[in-house]
Amino acid sequence: MDFRGAQRERILALLAERGGATEGNVRAISAETGVAEADIWGAGHFYGLLRQDGPKTLVCDGLTCMALGAEDRKAALLAAGHDCAPSSCLGLCDVAPAAIGPDLAPLAADDRPCHLSPNDPELPINLSGPRSAAYAAFARAKDLGPDAVIAEVAASGLQGRGGAGFAAHIKWTGVRGQADPVRYVVCNADEGEPGTFKDREVIRQQPEKLVEGLAIAAWAVGARDIYIYLRAEFERERRILVDAIAKATAGPLGGYVFHMVRGHGAYICGEETALLESMEGKRGMPRLKPPFPTERGFRGKPTLIHNVETLACVPDIILRGGERFRALGRKEAGAKLYCISGHVARPGIYELPLGVTLDELVAAAGGYVGTPLVFSPGGASSGFLPMSERGRPLDFGSLAAVGSMLGSAGAVVLNDTADLAQAVVWQLHFFEHESCGQCAPCRIGTRWIHGAMRHYLHSGDPAALGDVADVAWEMAEGSICGLGQIAALPLTSAVQHFPERFGPRPAAQE
Repeated sequence: MDFRGAQRERILALLAERGGATEGNVRAISAETGVAEADIWGAGHFYGLLRQDGPKTLVCDGLTCMALGAEDRKAALLAAGHDCAPSSCLGLCDVAPAAIGPDLAPLAADDRPCHLSPNDPELPINLSGPRSAAYAAFARAKDLGPDAVIAEVAASGLQGRGGAGFAAHIKWTGVRGQADPVRYVVCNADEGEPGTFKDREVIRQQPEKLVEGLAIAAWAVGARDIYIYLRAEFERERRILVDAIAKATAGPLGGYVFHMVRGHGAYICGEETALLESMEGKRGMPRLKPPFPTERGFRGKPTLIHNVETLACVPDIILRGGERFRALGRKEAGAKLYCISGHVARPGIYELPLGVTLDELVAAAGGYVGTPLVFSPGGASSGFLPMSERGRPLDFGSLAAVGSMLGSAGAVVLNDTADLAQAVVWQLHFFEHESCGQCAPCRIGTRWIHGAMRHYLHSGDPAALGDVADVAWEMAEGSICGLGQIAALPLTSAVQHFPERFGPRPAAQE
């Protein structure tokens, strides 16, 4: 229990500023904030960047980086004198195999421009286009009024671009309709899905569109305070946003208060309620729903939460109309930022109609490298699909129909040089490492599934995978949040589509 007047929301930021959860830091922060030492220990050790024994060079062990030589990269860095540690996806899949230094900035070899769609003013976000700080969409929103703004968002068909694909206007209406006058808008910029790096480039290339989208959302739902939860590795992006916000709030957005909140290295905080727990200075464990954040979110108040891409679409919708945005898609509404990495010629981010095929996306990225074998359409959470599905629309409904998902649209392509069973192990390692441990189906299941797959690789005996289907069912049915519900999908989807690659194989050499 906290002491009277305890300042729990401060503890994670203080731990980050002072070098992590050490005994001395915990004792001092407890005295300063009134939060019990045990609670600070518990919260601090939940986050990867707060429990490290000093700054290190982090080498990504995500799927794309591992497939393109992360182990060799780590060996070279160790030989060059770096103190290295593995890290879950660093959001640098376009320059894989990636690493960041102790200052959390990309190493020089990884600090290269991203391949982007060419400048096209018809695109809603248009990453390669000129920046504008006119904030004309916000001015139009004020002329329209909140109800008309929400009506335009509804007409646009905008779905959440963070993974769930939930209709945006329903959230807006839900927050606006609450009796409590204190409301918040939160931007989820804790981009951690392996294969995904679009939010990084939105902030780098078009920060004003994100800032304007946040202000329009706040205007529509009746909020004054806006929070941006930004992953810790995005230090350059933080500086870009701080500069854009300072200029905007000195002018047309002067009525809003923006707050920057730093993430601390926990993939699970991409789940909206886990993010809220982290903002409140707690372990990032998902909440049971209902109540939903639109009713009881940050500090128990109505809260609108969207990711970066969703918010960056809003200015175009308000300026040029919801129906125009809807018409940009194929079966589903709008244009979409697709990430593509792995065995393709120009890994990058391409803004295309929602519902393009993998072949169309890869054509924009310069074509396949080698003979493609398998792809993951939406990050680690989407599992694997065979190339026979390369003509399937990459949208929410079409991928759900084959047991996959669009997710954050972080597509990864592997060619026939890849060992699919090993690729599955890399994905399962990620989910075991990033499970928050709150619920037994996920905590036990991610460890068991990963262990079974490693035993199969070691022994070469398919019997090691005999109970996978039952465990995967329990995880899907019993887990609190999406991580546990889909964590077995890399294995179950690979076995479904490539059963011949999970038969007897030579045992691993000792």
